[in-house]
Amino acid sequence: MKLQYFLETDSLYIHLSSKPSVESDEVAEGIVLDYDADGNLVGIDIDNASAKLELNELTLDHLPVHLERLTA
Repeated sequence: MKLQYFLETDSLYIHLSSKPSVESDEVAEGIVLDYDADGNLVGIDIDNASAKLELNELTLDHLPVHLERLTA
């Protein structure tokens, strides 16, 4: 899983899989779910992320993770 924030558009994309998205569904204003060819959820796009989320904190709880890079 990868979190990617775009400052210029204030959007957050949550990559849940490396598979390409072939279909999208806006489930709420500014929240789009992306699906692969098999109908599996592969990503979540959140517009105006700073108004919808607490972007200043990320907590991982009981996840087997490997941190590749941590920047502020």
